[in-house]
Amino acid sequence: MLEGLEVSEVLLSYALRSNDIFRFDSNYFQKQYLVEEKAIRGKVCKSLVEIGVELRSFGAYSLNNEVNYLESGVPFIRGVNMKKGRISFSDLIYISEEANTLLWKSEVKPGMILLSMSGTIGEVAIASKYWEYPINSNQDIAKIEITGDLNPYFLYAFLLTSFGQNYLKREARGSVQQHVFLSQIEQFSIPIFSETFQTAVQQVVEKSDETLKSTESLRSNSETLLLDALNLTGFSPSREISNIKSFKESFAASGRLDAEYYQPKFDELEARIAESHELVTLGSLLTVNQRGTQPDYAEEGLPVVNSKHVREGEVILADNRLATLSDKENALVIQQGDVLINGTGVGTIGRSAPYMHEQNAIPDNHVTILRTDKLNPIFLSVYLNSIAGKYQVDKYFKGSSGQIELYPKDIDCFYVPLIDEKIQTDIADLVKQSFKLKAESERLLEVAKRAVEIAIEESEAAALEFIKQKELP
Repeated sequence: MLEGLEVSEVLLSYALRSNDIFRFDSNYFQKQYLVEEKAIRGKVCKSLVEIGVELRSFGAYSLNNEVNYLESGVPFIRGVNMKKGRISFSDLIYISEEANTLLWKSEVKPGMILLSMSGTIGEVAIASKYWEYPINSNQDIAKIEITGDLNPYFLYAFLLTSFGQNYLKREARGSVQQHVFLSQIEQFSIPIFSETFQTAVQQVVEKSDETLKSTESLRSNSETLLLDALNLTGFSPSREISNIKSFKESFAASGRLDAEYYQPKFDELEARIAESHELVTLGSLLTVNQRGTQPDYAEEGLPVVNSKHVREGEVILADNRLATLSDKENALVIQQGDVLINGTGVGTIGRSAPYMHEQNAIPDNHVTILRTDKLNPIFLSVYLNSIAGKYQVDKYFKGSSGQIELYPKDIDCFYVPLIDEKIQTDIADLVKQSFKLKAESERLLEVAKRAVEIAIEESEAAALEFIKQKELP
């Protein structure tokens, strides 16, 4: 009768142990959770509170009423900014210095571990010495600061392992919106390993972090090279808020009557670039300029790319939903070498990235595919993310704060400078190098995570040997 079902049998005394609200649902006693708990308890363990940690959250939720979000200021990390052990700084909101002082409990300091307690439970990161501070974070993120002997880099790697992630999934409470609370986190049992092993894990994580920092330098160099080529180094946009246009120069030509479209800074930037380069419309260089449609989601198929996956300069393929192609002959498919641009949403509209993955994908109805054989696609992406591209996004998008849109027909109207192919290649090469280093950074982080798993499953000696074999490329 139980064939095909997963059944766990436990003693009542076990069910009562470390189970403060007496969970007896099947999810809490999944076999994988029990196996991993047994493996951890087979080592010398201590809870976080026994080791010595300071756990902080946001403070009173009513403080939210005192905070206004800004376009610049103190970075304010949310759960959506956390992915695969890292923080993405490409889609941040900001708060004022005054709000940062008010929210002192949620301020982020170097070496702190950040752990998502709500929504995307279990996302984790460690605050890097390379970040620019001050930084703050919202009410869904716990800040863990080690006050005892535990190495924070080891704890970070442990929380990334299946042991750490499954513990958090197991402890999650709630139905529609699940949460893990600080009181649960402080009781988390951590296996205690030698200082030698913890230091070895730290060295791998720090090397991963250092490599990731190098990718940011390469991207910055590519942007600097572009600005130099466009004659925009040191360019300061006009602060004028009015412009005078004849009917022929305005509505008759563009069909637009809104003042935002005619801001002087747009004309000044275009004129500055035109001093050194011939300008053509982007549409004249594209073979494909088409937005996706609502996908047919399924359990199998191609990954779907939506606006949250299109970061500035990078397309993320992680935890994507899958979809099938309903009409294979006419289906719009993302291919390696395409450029993707977000067509909707405040804060995400106009964000562009080259698609560097070998696997094809499907765009949803918020993502537009740009395909060209006349421009280097990586160069095009860097250009669209530069001040020149962002100004044109600001000029052409339509709608209000509720829903803004950037349509393919408007993207066709963007101007693009005809830049020497060598400069395009040089810019693209810097971006490619950054992608390689990012992959190496991710590989090193995986080495640190897997080493901790091996130490739990086998021994420290086996884990140290694994690091020795895998750390260097």
